[in-house]
Amino acid sequence: MKQSIFSVLIISIIGVILSTGMTSCRKDKFQPTIKQYDSIQIVNYIAANNLTGFQRDMIGGDTTGMYYKILSPGSGTPIQYSDKITFVYTERTLDGTYVTSDTIANHYYDYVGHLYTNHFPLGLQTAVYNLLKYPNASMRVLIPSHLAYGKDGTGSGSSQVANNRIAGNESLDVYVHAITDFAAYDESVIKNYLAANGLSGYSTTPDGIHYSVLTPGTNSDSIVDASTITCTYTGQLLNATIFDGSYNGTNIATFPMGAFATPGNVEALEKYAVAGTKLSVILPSAQGYGIAGTSGIPPFSCLRFTWQVITVTP
Repeated sequence: MKQSIFSVLIISIIGVILSTGMTSCRKDKFQPTIKQYDSIQIVNYIAANNLTGFQRDMIGGDTTGMYYKILSPGSGTPIQYSDKITFVYTERTLDGTYVTSDTIANHYYDYVGHLYTNHFPLGLQTAVYNLLKYPNASMRVLIPSHLAYGKDGTGSGSSQVANNRIAGNESLDVYVHAITDFAAYDESVIKNYLAANGLSGYSTTPDGIHYSVLTPGTNSDSIVDASTITCTYTGQLLNATIFDGSYNGTNIATFPMGAFATPGNVEALEKYAVAGTKLSVILPSAQGYGIAGTSGIPPFSCLRFTWQVITVTP
């Protein structure tokens, strides 16, 4: 009797094993690799958003899975990994849970080969070198997750907090515009800013400084290189982020003109302000903190200052 029960148990166990094995070997379930998964997501995204003109990256035997569209071809000597590059960018996940589209803040200035170590996707570094290729070019590139931030994603917080985290296995839609002609680019940024904010009455200097005398001065105490001024002022980016507002209220700042780090402010104050003048100044990046920027100010940033000059000495 015991032998019969044992035989039945063995037969049952074998049946379960065979059934499980047969189920696991069935071919009607597609288990894509991460590259296949990314490709499906990107192709569906292109179709769902009616994107046209995109082509698959075929360099190196179609190994990246990226799709791209060159918006402006650029010109000149091809970009190398050892070159420093300046560009503005936007970035979003294909599901739209993460979006950073502020090209006033999203500036990059460093070596092409440092993009990945600066916490940009490896796919973007590859795309800049292989696809963007030239200075002043612009492109849109769809980067699969395995060349973006992988299975772990990036950022802090939870997926429920918009624009705070890129989740794992998320492919990206990235726009990149490489810049070498800063004068032309800054001028277009400033003109767009003036139009978008309904600002008028600004004049432009040969250096690209835009200025408007909001309140004329009360006397003839002109400002020169040797002068010291007392004033209130506000400095901001063109996305309205105030980077220097310590002296826009009751606090009074005292500046020797030789201490200014922004040449555009020196020129505007000395040419267009006296004691009592209220002056609005919009600086191209070359007249501000230049290509490298400074703490709290992105590289090659246009800046807006509002000055209220109180006294001028001597």
